[in-house]
Amino acid sequence: MAKRERVVRMSVEQPLWRALTAYRLLTMVYAVLLFASAYKQFPHPWPAAGYLAVLAVWTLVTFRKVANAASCTKGFLVADLTVAVVGILLTPIVDTHERIIGGGPTLPTIWTAGAVLGFAIKGGWRWACFASTFVAMANILVHRGQPTGDTLHNVLLVWVASVAIGYVVEVARASENTLARALEIEAATRERERLARDIHDGVLQVLAMVQRRGSELGGEAEELGRLAGEQEVALRTLVSSGLVQPSRVSRDESRGALVDTYDDEPGADAGELDLRTLLAPHAGSRVSFAEPGTAVPLPVPAAKELAAAVGAALDNVRKHAGEGARAWILVEDWGDEVIVTVRDDGPGIPAGRLDQAEGEGRMGVALSIRGRLRDLGGSADLVSVPGQGTEVELKVPRGRTDKK
Repeated sequence: MAKRERVVRMSVEQPLWRALTAYRLLTMVYAVLLFASAYKQFPHPWPAAGYLAVLAVWTLVTFRKVANAASCTKGFLVADLTVAVVGILLTPIVDTHERIIGGGPTLPTIWTAGAVLGFAIKGGWRWACFASTFVAMANILVHRGQPTGDTLHNVLLVWVASVAIGYVVEVARASENTLARALEIEAATRERERLARDIHDGVLQVLAMVQRRGSELGGEAEELGRLAGEQEVALRTLVSSGLVQPSRVSRDESRGALVDTYDDEPGADAGELDLRTLLAPHAGSRVSFAEPGTAVPLPVPAAKELAAAVGAALDNVRKHAGEGARAWILVEDWGDEVIVTVRDDGPGIPAGRLDQAEGEGRMGVALSIRGRLRDLGGSADLVSVPGQGTEVELKVPRGRTDKK
């Protein structure tokens, strides 16, 4: 049994989280040593020592909280920032104003930057702005509204650095998702090619043989051969185009490091849908399907209504053109509008027959086809020449495809 490829990627954030973990540990040690070397200069050293003890315990206890984005929750970030701000605001209580004005450090010193950087890595530059603002306000309060040049320089440096790192993280995440999507498409393409080879070597050849043998034998076997031929065409169309693709969502490694696959929820009308996925199943031995090489996206309600109109047109071919009639579906995407043409080689419709049918209460073309297109802001034009078949042209303009 062949193994399915699974796209696994290393998150570009992980080195940043490791660096932040080491930074918090080192700056905690630095704050403790800095206080120990100058504790005699503090008029109230015991409250300062108590805070630094709490800071040390907090840093060690929350060591795993900054291991990745999943464990670094919003609640932890708020609590971490609170510890930093409380230490800044406690500084004028345990130290003299002269020493603070003279350039003395706050109790948490540069450990505060680690709390701000946690916001930046977790939520990007906007979260970094939020955290940096609180740190700046706390420093201004410590200096009684008259911060020194060095203090302003340090505050501005933390603000700019955290915003820059937050922005870089956002760009890295976008690039990572793009790369994961490209790898996933490559893996899906290789898998589809492998399946196409297996199906071509087995199932398609058997269906073709059944069709050919059934035609030779005649009778009931001929009908079986015809059905096998229709299934061969439908399967060949599906394999060659690979239209029906499951939706995929890329997730960061910190939240799983995988490209998840899920099926679209049945009946969901949000987003867009490739019109080709709805029309491809109509292809068969008597129905040819021609499509663009790229997707034809339409809002889900519009795509379903247009596909239903095409189905109604093919029903009319089967009912009125005879069992032996052939039909062709042509899909064209002109950017501002989508055109689907359904043509058959039947006997055609006599002049005035449609008006007569509508007058008799037979509303198939009027409601099933023209009515659907009218609701979409489009149009349905029918051209029929007796003895030369019928052509139905369905036009749906983009930007006006939401059903009212």
